[in-house]
Parts: sequence; C-alpha cells; structure tokens
Amino acid sequence: MGQKTTRRLLASLSTALMIMGTALAATGASARQPGAEAECTDPAWSAATVYNGGERVSHSAATWQARWWTQGDEPGTGGEWGVWERVGTCGDDGGGDPPDPIDPGPYYNIGYFTEWGVYDRNYHAKNIVTSGSAEKLTHIVYAFGNVQGGRCAMGDRFAAMERTYQPGESVDGEGDRWNDPLRGNFNQLLKLKAMYPHLKILYSFGGWTWSGGFGQAAQNPQAFADSCYDLVNDPRWEGLFDGIDIDWEYPNACGLTCDDSGPDAFADLMNALRGRFGGDLVTAAVTADATPGGKIDATDYAAAAEPSDFFMVMTYDFFGGWNDDVAPHSPKQGYDGIPIPEFHTTAALEKYISLGIPPDKLLMGIGFYGRGWYATEAGAGKGNGPAPGRYEQGIEDYKLIKDRCPATGEIGGSAYGQCGNQWWGYDTPATVASKMDYLKGLGLKGAFFWELSGDTADGELITAIHDNMQT
Repeated sequence: MGQKTTRRLLASLSTALMIMGTALAATGASARQPGAEAECTDPAWSAATVYNGGERVSHSAATWQARWWTQGDEPGTGGEWGVWERVGTCGDDGGGDPPDPIDPGPYYNIGYFTEWGVYDRNYHAKNIVTSGSAEKLTHIVYAFGNVQGGRCAMGDRFAAMERTYQPGESVDGEGDRWNDPLRGNFNQLLKLKAMYPHLKILYSFGGWTWSGGFGQAAQNPQAFADSCYDLVNDPRWEGLFDGIDIDWEYPNACGLTCDDSGPDAFADLMNALRGRFGGDLVTAAVTADATPGGKIDATDYAAAAEPSDFFMVMTYDFFGGWNDDVAPHSPKQGYDGIPIPEFHTTAALEKYISLGIPPDKLLMGIGFYGRGWYATEAGAGKGNGPAPGRYEQGIEDYKLIKDRCPATGEIGGSAYGQCGNQWWGYDTPATVASKMDYLKGLGLKGAFFWELSGDTADGELITAIHDNMQT
C-alpha cells in the first residue's frame, strides 16, 4: 500500500471519528466507562427465598430470571442450562484489584470448604468472593481427601480437578476449556489464592466417613506421611496447598468405626507428618468429648500437639437427632438440665489446656447449621425424632434455619428457636460474639467453622466471627 493511499485512509477514519463524536455529544450519549452499568433495581437474591419461574433478582452485578421454581440455587453457578438465566448487567462488577485482607489481628478465622458442596449445595469457590468472605478469612480447609491402604488418597476426583466451570461460575470470570490440564475445585481455589494471596489452604484427610483408614496408616506413619506429602504437593496443583490437616474421628476411640491403635498412635502420626512436611502447616481437627474416660482421655493429645501448628477443637455436634436429648448442639457453657454435663465448649477447651497444650495452639469450633427435633422443650429424652431438614433430617444450614425457625431465646450460650412442634438449636451473630469474647479471654488462636456453604450469601456468620475477634 502506497503512502498516499495510507494518508487518505487515515484522513477518512479521522473524519468518521469526528462525526461519531459529534453525534454522541448531540444525543447526550457517552462511551461506557468501567463501573457505569445501570443500577440494579430487582431485589437481591436470597438463598432462603422461594422463587417461581419468571421472577427476577439481582446478584453479582447482573440481573437473573428464574426458569422454574427454585430455592437456594445461586445465580451464575448452574451453567448454561441451570435454573437462572442471565438477562442483563447492572451495578458494579467489582472489577479491579480484590479488597485487601481485613487485618484479623493475632487471630485465625478458618473455614472448611467441602468437596461435595459443588453438587446439591451448589457452592463454589466464587461464593467465597461474592459473599465478601475471602478478605475476612485467614485459612481455608479443603475437605476431604480419603485414607486408603495406609495412604492419603483423593476423594472425588471429578469435583476436585475435572469439573468444567463456565465463566459465570468461575472465580475470575474465565471459563475452563475442555483440554485444560486442571479444572474443578483445585483450579478455582488456585485462582482464589491468586486474587487473595494472604489465604492459606490446607488439604484435610479423613472426616467422619473416611476415618476408618487411619488405623492402618498408624501402622506405618512414615509411609503414610510420604504418601500425603506427594499428594498434597502434586505438581499438577503446585502452590495450592500450604500444608495438611488430619481429621481422625477418633484415635483409639469410636466414631463411625472404632479404632484400637493405642494412645500413642496419633502423636506418632503427627510427628511423622511434621518430619515430612517440614515448615508447612500440620494441623488436626480433634474431639471435644471432655467426659471422664471419654475420647480426649483415650489418646495422648498433649504429645500430638507438640509437632502440630494448631488443633481445631470440634466444639459442635454435642447433641443431635441420633437420640432424643434436646439441647443446643454447640453450647458455650453448661447449664441446668444439660443432658451430659461435660458436653459443652468450655469443658472441652479447658480440658485440653489442663493437659499442658498452649491456648494459642487451640481454635474454637462454630457450626454454621442448626440441629432440631420434634419437641416443645429442651431436656434429656424430650425429643420425638429429628425435625426435617433440606439435606438431612435433624440438620439445617444457618442460612435457611434463621428464617425458617427464628431464634426465640438462648440456652448455654447458644440460640434456639421454638417453632410449633419443632425445637432448633444454632448459633447466631449474637451468640458468636459472646463466644469470641470467651475465646479471646482464654488466649486461643482463633476460631474455625464447619462449613462455608452454611452461611448466608453475604457471609453473616463469617463477618460476626471476624468483627468480634477484632474488638
């Protein structure tokens, strides 16, 4: 192309742009600027609200329309053929750099992320961002890997590394390609860490269902530790995990299965993990059974604490629909009429401290759910079976139970709701605040919770933990 031709083309383009600019000015139009999207006018989506086909909501800087009846399914997470159809953009998409982490002070705020939550619960790593929780957390615990043949093993491979994420579901708005070597939760959490580099993520093994394999693992702790290190640090997800968490329910005691490895097995296992993982995090979720001769007494937890960075004491599920003793499942302290006197948070934490475990190696557990019965009052034997729940009888996520059966009182430092012939016990922002005051007075390292998907869409309980640990 000659120079004269080039100059003529440039002149024509310049004239066209001038005419376009004049027309825009005359009509009051302007080029779209970042953050200049229309204001969101539809009601904000709520996990507790029932929506019928055709109803519209605002969520994540977009307008969504329900294709059919739905409750609890978050817009943008169901893919192209999900219940919600994106019909427009509104508000500020939150572009730019993510918020800086809000300084938690000396305390940890740790949440469990369940591998299976991407199915019925439709909870994904992106929800940690849209709820405003990512900047308030210090650690995320990924649950669970399995324990098989004396080794660490993956749990659900598809959810962990193969599920394809659409742009609307993805942490960074970029969807997966069919040939990406890593997809699923692991890739989403890597993206989350890139956006929030202060976050530490632990790979947890065991849990209630998969603790049966720890007995065999304890027979050769070094081989177990080697296998865990290789899996946690697999080069396919390099940089994702900052260490390992062990959720053995329960060493030398009974959970879903019974273990007879002896009182030293847990400490031997944790020492082997520390030796293999070096300076990476090595942690454990541990029992809260402080009864005489109970699960704490069955194992040398003081010896196991020495190589561990911290213990997360599971101060919840003291009571539940497996029997008819109606009580809050996570009481802060004992009270008149509690069915088992030692089944409360204070008893568990103080027993660990009495063993010589430093308070700053202990975290208090909070359950993001309620447990309920058919009952009209609390007390031993007062129940008539578990009340109905969305996913399981006798249990309901906080985000649902707070509206379904609002709190009507407190007992043992936890809230309860009496709704007709149903009695539900659960923590609220107010009871969480009281627990955080106790936690700080005792000198604990912080709090952890089970689990992220139980909170509201705006992270109500996570915020309560964070705010009350700061003050």
